[in-house]
Amino acid sequence: MPNMSLKKTPMPEQAPNVRNKNFEEVALGYDEVMAVGEAQRCLNCKNKPCVSGCPVMISIPEFIAHVAKGEFEEAYQVIAKSSSLPAVCGRVCPQESQCESKCVRGIKGEPVGIGRLERFVADWHMNHAAKKAEKPASNGHKVAVIGAGPAGLTCAGDLANMGYEVTMYEALHTAGGVLMYGIPQFRLPKEIVQKEIEGLKEKGVSILTDMVMGKVLSVDELFEEGFEAIFIGSGAGLPNFMNIPGEGLVGTYSANEFLTRVNLMKAYKPEYDTPIIRPKNVAVVGGGNVAMDAARTAKRLGAENVYIVYRRSEEEMPARNEEIHHAKEEGIIFKLLNNPVAIHGDENGRVTSIECVEMELGEPDASGRRRPVEKKGSNFSLDVDCVIIAIGNSPNPLIHSNTPGLETNRRGCILVDEETMATTREGVFAAGDAVSGAATVILAMGGGKKAAKSIDEYIRSKNA
Repeated sequence: MPNMSLKKTPMPEQAPNVRNKNFEEVALGYDEVMAVGEAQRCLNCKNKPCVSGCPVMISIPEFIAHVAKGEFEEAYQVIAKSSSLPAVCGRVCPQESQCESKCVRGIKGEPVGIGRLERFVADWHMNHAAKKAEKPASNGHKVAVIGAGPAGLTCAGDLANMGYEVTMYEALHTAGGVLMYGIPQFRLPKEIVQKEIEGLKEKGVSILTDMVMGKVLSVDELFEEGFEAIFIGSGAGLPNFMNIPGEGLVGTYSANEFLTRVNLMKAYKPEYDTPIIRPKNVAVVGGGNVAMDAARTAKRLGAENVYIVYRRSEEEMPARNEEIHHAKEEGIIFKLLNNPVAIHGDENGRVTSIECVEMELGEPDASGRRRPVEKKGSNFSLDVDCVIIAIGNSPNPLIHSNTPGLETNRRGCILVDEETMATTREGVFAAGDAVSGAATVILAMGGGKKAAKSIDEYIRSKNA
């Protein structure tokens, strides 16, 4: 019996004034009854418009049809054909602008909660799977994957399924990339990420950590070790700054550093001695998901006032609507149409305030968003003891600067053929933030998936 409700089944959540004091997951997930009820809202359209909005092309109506019948493991197997990280994607993908934006149910009401159902199915499988994933039979060919983030994990998973012997090289001490160091525990529990990674290891993927490629090993040396192709998914871990006075003061962080200390180095847990300032008043500069993550994290560390300082209006904010909504519920203060011009400190070099200027929106710029214009004489200051800069990241130049023949654009992003993800160096492929600059998890995964297919075709053609 179809469920013709115009609204999604609500997602159970922690209360705002409870969750903003802990690092437990905000969204609690559907139970079986909720999942079946939401799945029954799907019309199982013949032309499947939702699939066209999914970068990894999950057969969405097929998996939802299984959920509607209570066939949860069968639903998981459908998703697993296309996605190596379903529990991750169900939590952090911007479904509202991808698969759900194409859903027919969204014309006269809310779209089907595709992401919520994907999360439910992945979690159900993790809690009920009777056996481990099996390692596919080897085809005798070796591929190296640089970077164990979303792009690399996806590429490695798809190649392993094809029978390739895959070795991953990760710079940090834990695999997962931005899933581990960037996205907070309350949005994406690290235990979930590691379970997904364990599934890849069960398929035979080998992961070596503390391997800073371009320093410990080079691309040339990997080829000398017998790898027939190399995939680069090293991400965009080099933070951008505003180049305003005071960015070197104690108490000024890049969002990368702040979130890495909290997420990967567990600064929020008393048993860890990771150094971090536990601020009282915080200004987070930026309007994307990373800015929301940093602001909500600062609140959970005990900050009394946390400001989001963004130079455009809310309509132009790149953050997901859900993240903005959650931040507001948790007491984050939005200072929109304001732009920092200086950070001030005391005689000990510690942050005491951030000076801002009011902005107004002018004509659209190259991105299509209205360009912010400064209002002269509108300067004001916010008293803060911590400033977090969250205005984007760039790829680290370490790999490409040590790889002859690997070309990049002026932003340091690796140049690729968008159809094959092949770089300008033969046998080397790349995807994710190392190619696009900072973007979403699912887009990185889509690129990794495309690259795996191309690597398979490349190696087959060489050995034909």
